Amino acid sequence: MLRTHTCGELRLADINKTVTLCGWVQKNRDKGGLTFVDLRDRYGLTQLIAQEGVTPTDAQEMMRKLGREFVIKATGKVIERTAKNPNLPTGEIEILVESLEILNAAKTTPFIIEDETDGGDDLRMEYRYLDLRRNIVRKNLELRHQVARATRQYLDNQAFIEVETPVLIKSTPEGARDFVVPSRLNQGEFYALPQSPQTFKQILMVSGFDRYYQIVKCFRDEDLRADRQPEFTQIDCEMSFITQEDILNTFEGLIRYLFKEVKAVDLPELPRMRYDDAMRLYGSDKPDTRFEMQFCPLTPEGGSEDLVKGRGFPVFDSAELVVGICAKGCSEYTRKQLDELTDFVKRPQIGAKGLVYVRYNLDGSLKSSVDKFYSEEDLKKWAERFNAQPGDLMLILSGETDKVRKQLNELRLEMGNRLGLRDKNTFSALWVIDFPLLEYSEEDGRWYAMHHPFTAPKPEDIAYLENIEDYGKIRANAYDMVINGTEVGGGSIRIYQRPLQEKMLGILGFEPENAKAQFGFLMDAFEFGAPPHGGIAFGFDRLCSIFGGADSIRDFIAFPKNNSGRDVMIKSPSPIDDKQLKELGIEVRKG
Repeated sequence: MLRTHTCGELRLADINKTVTLCGWVQKNRDKGGLTFVDLRDRYGLTQLIAQEGVTPTDAQEMMRKLGREFVIKATGKVIERTAKNPNLPTGEIEILVESLEILNAAKTTPFIIEDETDGGDDLRMEYRYLDLRRNIVRKNLELRHQVARATRQYLDNQAFIEVETPVLIKSTPEGARDFVVPSRLNQGEFYALPQSPQTFKQILMVSGFDRYYQIVKCFRDEDLRADRQPEFTQIDCEMSFITQEDILNTFEGLIRYLFKEVKAVDLPELPRMRYDDAMRLYGSDKPDTRFEMQFCPLTPEGGSEDLVKGRGFPVFDSAELVVGICAKGCSEYTRKQLDELTDFVKRPQIGAKGLVYVRYNLDGSLKSSVDKFYSEEDLKKWAERFNAQPGDLMLILSGETDKVRKQLNELRLEMGNRLGLRDKNTFSALWVIDFPLLEYSEEDGRWYAMHHPFTAPKPEDIAYLENIEDYGKIRANAYDMVINGTEVGGGSIRIYQRPLQEKMLGILGFEPENAKAQFGFLMDAFEFGAPPHGGIAFGFDRLCSIFGGADSIRDFIAFPKNNSGRDVMIKSPSPIDDKQLKELGIEVRKG
């Protein structure tokens, strides 16, 4: 080894030791008779000092000429610092340099290699290898490593076996778009990169590997957002001879273990919420339960009285659902603030036509934007329905049930942000269960699987498969884990009998010959003693971003793509030459 120690480990106990450190120059300060260099490596930072009359002249001259990011090797004696730095683990010592060697000089970097850098996102992605030198970025990858290590520890202790599945697989028409790979040996035919190892992990259950996991790379050719990348990582798991309850208990255990090991947080037992209740109370199948502000309907729901229709207000009279939220302590919102909220819900991506508000003033009076149509007595009934108190603000939307719930969900999250209720250091996790098995597309005129074609229906709902009019009643034996309003994992109990799998594929529009061509291998396997099985996959990158308190998964991926799916560091994707195309049997088009 060129070094005896790292730049993060020396302490007062090491005084008078002669040591050799290697690393990158963070800063260089020439004070005349004294020269200081902050030397950085992955483990920390140590101050070097050269003193006139003590340090050899050549070493002192070399230290004065060092630039930022020079790679050096320094040997010297550990001494106690006169001016200690309590913010630095090595802040009580420094190295009195005896010899110094420049291992490699460095050009001036395009941005400063510090936590608070002057480099923008695009520039830092182009020079990602420099960005990775920054402490804040390195710590994100160290956290990712901790999560992966703890995941393996937990699953290994639960008798899971890690098995690698193929990366070159068969393209399937369901789900997101595949990345396809042309075959040179079988021209005109293509592999696909896996969107998940779904069918392979089910095959492993048929093979008798009753507890499988894999921290696996997956690929989807879809539009990108903060929580999406064309390639991403999953904690992929499958178990045999289990029920849904076994899956929930096992993987709730995993998440609680990760929070304890990585964040030193004792996550409480996860509550369970039915899909229908999540949509009714939060307008989302991934509700953020760090704060209350549940939906309150003013039109009849569950036998409640209609409080809004027939008063001459056409917006409410024509609405399928009138529903709102109660923002505690917000009755003093100004007209400007209320106009901002109205503009927010009218944005095209949300699509509401307007916003009705009711102030429950501190003096007990009620003032609304629809006083022309509703008396104070009416508004008092609204306040009782909302369980509002003096000082609160009621915000109300109306329209078609599904649309208005989604719109109110966006408003609820916005209010959570404005009121500071979505603290990234607070964690609220839950299971969402009892999803619909199928969803109907009016545009395509057909039914789609809400999860995927291999999800089993609830046993008590299987009879509904016999009548197309009952398809909307069928519940999936499926479950999602949600943390802080983000879906971090999802899975299901699988179909494991050929007749039921064939029926499901038929409902989804597969002709028998197409079903056999796409999934015949799996259905054939079911005829050789497939056990009951189920599983789950966690979005590993998403999980890391939640642990790290970040909005984007990009911060926790060593070499991410930008929003156009490009790696601007290596300039990929890029054209390939005509010779390669010809070898693949792909026509070369000129002009």
